[in-house]
Amino acid sequence: MSELPLFDDFERIVLEARPLIDTRASVEFAEGAFPGAVNLPLMTDEERAQVGTCYKQEGNAAAVRLGQELVNEAVRRPRIAAWAAFQREHPDALLYCFRGGQRSAIAQRWLAEYQGQVIPRLRGGYKAFRRYLLQQLESELPAWLQGLPRFVLGGLTGSGKTRLLHSLPHTLDLEALAHHRGSAFGRHPDPQPTQIAFENALAYALIRFRHGNPPCLLFEDEGRNIGARYLPPTLHADLYEGASLIVLEAPFATRVDITFDEYVRDAQAEYRNRHGEVGFDAWRAAMADSMQRIRKRLGGERHARLVKMFDAACEAQRQADDIDAHRDWIAFLLRDYYDPMYRYQLSRNPRPVIFRGEADAIRAWLETRST
Repeated sequence: MSELPLFDDFERIVLEARPLIDTRASVEFAEGAFPGAVNLPLMTDEERAQVGTCYKQEGNAAAVRLGQELVNEAVRRPRIAAWAAFQREHPDALLYCFRGGQRSAIAQRWLAEYQGQVIPRLRGGYKAFRRYLLQQLESELPAWLQGLPRFVLGGLTGSGKTRLLHSLPHTLDLEALAHHRGSAFGRHPDPQPTQIAFENALAYALIRFRHGNPPCLLFEDEGRNIGARYLPPTLHADLYEGASLIVLEAPFATRVDITFDEYVRDAQAEYRNRHGEVGFDAWRAAMADSMQRIRKRLGGERHARLVKMFDAACEAQRQADDIDAHRDWIAFLLRDYYDPMYRYQLSRNPRPVIFRGEADAIRAWLETRST
């Protein structure tokens, strides 16, 4: 059989959103993978562990023999069929393992021998592609950002910053990439990506953004941490330092409506989709936990008042299906917790405010600077 193809144009993978088959074990995949990658392992976690132990104790030749015994003819056929089906559905797919060595080479060869399908594998595998993305995040992208006009979008909680971002061009939604709303109440029912997966997705987004040669970049005012994920230090510094601050304003009633939609209506729908009939109880427990986390900052008396209002609203919803009862504790949370904290942070922000206004005014102002 002629030599099977290798592929190492990593930028092209990002720009073309190439589908990827990750042949690593599921435990490796869970630690972090690339956007668009699907885990179709050559070996299960248990098989990999056995081969790894054999390698340490008896060497490579013995480990290879054991691997062939574990992944025998009967075991391998459904795995090959899964690779083949994915490639038929995604003809531009690529294949990789950790270093681009034995596992992906075996999968590539078996796919050609058993199915007659040729699929390129990544030269250097996951490790080489990950190294490329890290280099972009740590040096290439920060250097590029320094020459790009950048606007940081700030504003009180509930002012609609994320909604405004989604209505504008040349934006980066860091909270979406981190799968977190960036506050004490920002968790979703399903977990955040791992730090590795977050960094990979962030690199993908910025590489694509750079390729479009944008006139500017707009992103939300975040700390270095977004939930349990964090921006790489060099990237965070070069993203925020020298950026101009825009403050989104909105009437208090509008902010209550937006926060109600995010924290109650949308969040309860997410929890129902994930937990079914007990979705409401799961949402209530998560919100109660978030309230407990802010107890010290809010103060004992105000925290007790917040919890009492929340419990009353939950009972009103349970007994009378009155979801609007939640607006009371949301208004209290905005006025007594979020607003004082944000105004203090804004007073200490080293960036001057170059424009403030409601969404339409900001949209019009940005249009004159992004064309």
